[in-house]
Amino acid sequence: MRFGIKTPPQHNTFEDMLAVWKVADDSGVFESAWNFDHFYPLVGDTHGPCMEAWVTLAALARETRRLRIGCMVNGSPYRHPAVFANMAASLDIVSGGRLELGIGAGWNEEESNAYGIDLLPLKQRMDRFDEYVAVVDSLLRNEVTNFNGEYFTITDARCEPKGPQSPRPPIVIGGGGEKRTMRTAAKFADHWNLPFATPDVFSQKKAILMQHCDDLGRDATEITCSVQIALGVDESGSEAADKAAALGNAGCDKVIFTMRGKYNASQIEEVATSLEQLVP
Repeated sequence: MRFGIKTPPQHNTFEDMLAVWKVADDSGVFESAWNFDHFYPLVGDTHGPCMEAWVTLAALARETRRLRIGCMVNGSPYRHPAVFANMAASLDIVSGGRLELGIGAGWNEEESNAYGIDLLPLKQRMDRFDEYVAVVDSLLRNEVTNFNGEYFTITDARCEPKGPQSPRPPIVIGGGGEKRTMRTAAKFADHWNLPFATPDVFSQKKAILMQHCDDLGRDATEITCSVQIALGVDESGSEAADKAAALGNAGCDKVIFTMRGKYNASQIEEVATSLEQLVP
């Protein structure tokens, strides 16, 4: 199994996050580290402090040396796909080829309404999401991109320089929507993430992903499957390891521990020690 940590940039300082990431980077147990893409906190006081995803991710990338880094996941309504692709290519360069490119359709009505960001009704949102991922994929792979869709028109568009990963950074599609999100994952994703699911739910969703892959002629083994689970403030390393093992037995490739409350780097040290028994 593989493991990651996630530090949403909410209700904590940058120094709090950096301390956790440095411990994870030094541990050798954790493969990846993640933040999230929201402007309001998702837990606690939603009017509290929450730092922006890409700025914090770039800073954390430069303060680490080994971890794969990413945002779990970026909301596609928040940035035009051409802007997003250029940001991704640049961060892949800045991180030395360690970027995992998370993309989701978006869902947070509170922050979207506050900022005047149009989420669109669900069907149209998912139609736009399909176009969004296709545009980003092409811009990061190809010298020139042309795309004429309902939501995006891209004409002789370039995204240079490309990052060091070939053919592009791995795309991570997050979400458990069975009809649309998981079909988009089957088409484009190198990594699919299911947030906060039990082993039974994960098994059910993974079977649906595999069916979409069959329908599209995609080899399902090309897609890494991961689950996020919450890591409580007082949760022990052994408790965290037991949850990870149960997901591993259900066929999960990677478990990402999403930290809650005040971030404590020593907790990550304890979790890493407990997880060592699950690493080949």
